[in-house]
Amino acid sequence: MAIPQDIRFCTTADGVRIATAQTGSGSPLVRTGTWLSHLERDVQDDSANRIEALSRRHTFLRYDSRGCGLSDRRIPPLKFDDFLLDLEAVVASRGLRRFALLGISMGAAIAVAYAVRHPEQVSHLVLMNGFARSYFSARQAPPGAREEAELLLRNAELGWGNAKSVFRHVFVAQMLGNATVQQQEEMARRMQLSMTPEMAVAYLRNNYAIDVKDACRQVTCPTLVFHSRGDEMVDFEQGRRMAGYIPDARFLPLECKGHHILSNEPAEQVFYEEIGRFLGDESRGAGAHLTPRQSEVLRAVAAGRGDKEIARQLGLSPRTVEMHVAGAMKALDCATRAEAVARATQAGLLPH
Repeated sequence: MAIPQDIRFCTTADGVRIATAQTGSGSPLVRTGTWLSHLERDVQDDSANRIEALSRRHTFLRYDSRGCGLSDRRIPPLKFDDFLLDLEAVVASRGLRRFALLGISMGAAIAVAYAVRHPEQVSHLVLMNGFARSYFSARQAPPGAREEAELLLRNAELGWGNAKSVFRHVFVAQMLGNATVQQQEEMARRMQLSMTPEMAVAYLRNNYAIDVKDACRQVTCPTLVFHSRGDEMVDFEQGRRMAGYIPDARFLPLECKGHHILSNEPAEQVFYEEIGRFLGDESRGAGAHLTPRQSEVLRAVAAGRGDKEIARQLGLSPRTVEMHVAGAMKALDCATRAEAVARATQAGLLPH
């Protein structure tokens, strides 16, 4: 039986209609858009288990990115910033002010870029099997990488909609790893339903040009990064590097093979447990109080200023700034500055 979901539509700033779906109740968790997306199909195949699990503790909001699923299929030429327009429209349409953001695969880059553009809205970042740079954006791509990417684009154009194509079989195998025949058939069906071959090529070309390395360094909210050790589509080291760029991010390897983690794999349960602990941290520090100076210093930290800059601004020594930050972290019961900023903001302790 399909999971009941509230499907609605919104319109982006550039006039594209986006389909959204909401399930569950509790603190809001938004999954950024990705490709291979179809809101109705999601609740009928292997993805339904993840939706149900995340909806038990959260108001879980998903959407089909432009060109995919139930959203507008005829769209202007695709650019990375278009995906931020999609997310901005979705969040506004549901009236969300502050929420945790889940980014999977290409959605991880979207989540990072959005969190930097709207730091006041994003309380936590959860990233899985993502990457900061790809074939076309890496300054020192491996020899032959660009040629390989162009070949994949050509094969996708020819084989995306062809059930007998070698490309489709290889693509499904890379996506799923150790999948049953039924799970492989479900993924092949999703490929056909989610987008046209032309749109698949447009998405791949966009993915190969993604570069959010600098944005990663500007993230200020608590961040948890997962990556499958055996991911055959996005290399494990790409996930580790992405986590390394983000200040204070925690990196957690998942012991599985595929890019898409299947519901019958132990790694999926690890994902649920860890994300539950991570997002459950929102209750820690409740009822805490900050001194006026701690609040002032932490507000400057939230603005991205370093200790020396804060010291000059407030007429303090850098050591005194460190002491105020440490005091705020202790009062809020957290281990990093990013966590302290997030919890103080949630508690209304950092007024503008």
